[in-house]
Amino acid sequence: MAEKGLLATGLRSDVCGALRASDAERRVRLAGWIHRRRDHGSLVFIDLRDRYGIVQVVVDAATAPEAHAALVDARIEWVIAVEGVVTPRRAGTENEKLPTGAIEVSADSVRILSQSKTPPFYINETDSPIDESVRLKHRYLDLRREPLRDRLLMRSAMVQAIREVHHEHGFVEVETPILIKSTPEGARDFIVPSRLQPGSVYALPQSPQQMKQLLMVAGFDRYFQIARCFRDEDLRGDRQPEFTQLDLEMSFVDETSVRSFVEQMVIEVTKRTRPDRPMQQLPFPVFTYEEALERYGSDKPDLRYGMELIDLGAALPAATGFKVFDDVRASGGRIRAIRVPGKGGVARSEIDDLTERAKRHGASGLVWIALQPDGEIKSPIAKFLSPESVEAIWTASGGKGTAPEGDLILAVAGERVLSAEVLGRLRVEIALEANMADPEILAFCWVHRFPMYQWEAESSRWDATHNPFSAPVPEHLDLLATTSGDLSKRSAGDPAGAALAQQYDVVLNGWELGGGSVRIHDRALLERSFALMGHSLEDARGKFGALLDAFEYGAPPHGGIAIGVERWAALLANQVNIREVMAFPKTQSGSDLMLEAPSEPDPKQWEELGLSVRPTKRPTGA
Repeated sequence: MAEKGLLATGLRSDVCGALRASDAERRVRLAGWIHRRRDHGSLVFIDLRDRYGIVQVVVDAATAPEAHAALVDARIEWVIAVEGVVTPRRAGTENEKLPTGAIEVSADSVRILSQSKTPPFYINETDSPIDESVRLKHRYLDLRREPLRDRLLMRSAMVQAIREVHHEHGFVEVETPILIKSTPEGARDFIVPSRLQPGSVYALPQSPQQMKQLLMVAGFDRYFQIARCFRDEDLRGDRQPEFTQLDLEMSFVDETSVRSFVEQMVIEVTKRTRPDRPMQQLPFPVFTYEEALERYGSDKPDLRYGMELIDLGAALPAATGFKVFDDVRASGGRIRAIRVPGKGGVARSEIDDLTERAKRHGASGLVWIALQPDGEIKSPIAKFLSPESVEAIWTASGGKGTAPEGDLILAVAGERVLSAEVLGRLRVEIALEANMADPEILAFCWVHRFPMYQWEAESSRWDATHNPFSAPVPEHLDLLATTSGDLSKRSAGDPAGAALAQQYDVVLNGWELGGGSVRIHDRALLERSFALMGHSLEDARGKFGALLDAFEYGAPPHGGIAIGVERWAALLANQVNIREVMAFPKTQSGSDLMLEAPSEPDPKQWEELGLSVRPTKRPTGA
């Protein structure tokens, strides 16, 4: 909170939440909302609220009849101004739940500044559930409630800390354009028709990617921005059509240099914003993409609990006795498992539920094996397994005698990546339902060395796994050079498919906090990469001509990262949905219920733009 004097205005000398016992006998002027009102006849008690807190105001009809009369009709959420003297509360009437609970203000003057209708929900009751559509429709009222207000204040403190740390490390804050050229890659662009150039459009940026790289070519060395970004994509809890990201770029760096700064910055910002939240491990653990997939079945692992994946197939003998396992291994697949503690006596209905989930995630089935305290196993496949296979299962999962309460093995047999990802999803779901993760712990980690390309079977071409500007690891440059430039000869077995990129994600509690890479800074190499992804030189130059041209004028090696501000704030505030750290979010269908947007424009606006609307079927949920 700012110093008391800095918050004084013509209507107030102090703010409600700042008064303490040391202010006793001071005459003060306060203004705010009536949070609660209690009428005791000649005495009226008001809990007066502003952004800074709540203080009790008492008005006595015997000593302040006009002030008392002014409150006769006053109700909650009316806005009032009061004057009076700060006095200690009588012994036994203090309120330890309030920072101002040792005092009250004996008011002798009350002025009604604004009246209020009865709100659609109680501002002073934070535990009562409220339909989210009602909250979004009346967001200006929802923002008065303490939980949401405090989350927005925490977000503000986080952004301030971000700026402070970057300035301390020599970064320059630069604002990049909001109206840019449309270069559809990944999500759809939001487009803005140009009135002055009929038939042409701008796009709202999905990220300032090209601009920040051009700033490196311009010699700015270290850039950052709290950037507004826009993506026209299907929404879920961690997505919004417009969002904010911390965008940064650095020159003359390698991957280690970028990750080192970002880690320092994330640690420092977290400490300044939420010093009460312990970080599980410093420095952050680092996993390659393959390691994360093998151990956690995910490229964004939650490290707050165990249940790491077990390579059951590697431990089992050549012939297990169970045909499903043997057939999968013979076809090059994998047999993986997780061990769920304390679930050896799980009910059949729960097993059926887990099996259905595994199938929804893409598995053909789920094998369960209950590890018994006496060293035996129970499973529908037990009768097929050889004694050597049973022994191997125990050994792979920790050994006999390690399940005093009975544990449950869940196994999936199938393709290498699919088997890992299915168990990775089950791992997260089981941990969430069993409250295995300490909600106060912040478990950061890095995942890097992602595949540079992924094969798109429908279009028979390669596509960038993250973004097309990422550089390959130095030892894989030759893989790009040896892949045929002839589109008709492309296949999933091309050498480029084995290339790893200098890409990295910072992960927090199972969520991707941000992602970045060391960039390609050579025109020929970038054009080669675009060609591998099926872009003609003409197409690449049409979309990214400014960047390609800039690389011919001396481009330094550079790299950076983009971190989702809402996602970071939500995780620090222990919220799953990023709407809970946004002042005015959209619904799942991208609608603003408060402003009733999007809306149909005035016909004159269409005319000025030279556009007309062709009737189309609305998307589901719109």
